[in-house]
Amino acid sequence: MPDTPSVARRSERARAAILAAAAELIRELPYAKLSVEAIAARAGVGKQTIYRWWPSKGAVVFDAMLELDSGPDGLALPDTGDIAADLRALLRGSIAALTDPTFESFLRAMYIEIQQDPEIGAAYRERLLLPERAAIADRLAAGIRSGQLRPDLDLELASDLLLGPIQSRWSLGLGGLTESYADAALTAALAHLRP
Repeated sequence: MPDTPSVARRSERARAAILAAAAELIRELPYAKLSVEAIAARAGVGKQTIYRWWPSKGAVVFDAMLELDSGPDGLALPDTGDIAADLRALLRGSIAALTDPTFESFLRAMYIEIQQDPEIGAAYRERLLLPERAAIADRLAAGIRSGQLRPDLDLELASDLLLGPIQSRWSLGLGGLTESYADAALTAALAHLRP
């Protein structure tokens, strides 16, 4: 007699289908037109299944984004021993993510949601933004210990100087986010960060 599928396996399949459906739809539709109903229909589940695990479409999209962005190494910046090279890779990687059509649609949706939904804003900060900033601070602290960065460096301000110009251009839709822009932003930041 065949084994009866467990509830846990069915639930995980439904969860995976919902996140995959949200990921597909966020690339196909403007965020304002995306609905829980559309996600449920694409995933082959009822709306109540989605609302059992998530309070809103924004929460579903956020989890789908985290699923897409999760990697096996967690949030750690490389430490090659050359702080400028490592920060260049960080800034170029940030620009690549912000301009990747697959990932940008998620980020635009989250940019809207964190302004409107305090719970999603808190989750975004706790699960994504603060861990990313902690990883940057860890790499900057290693740069201080190796003597490549100023010993009195304010790590929060340094993170803002590194990421702020790129995030500002992206959020305002100013364009020009290229590797050469990343390199120019890094050169400007390093003028403050280095001893």
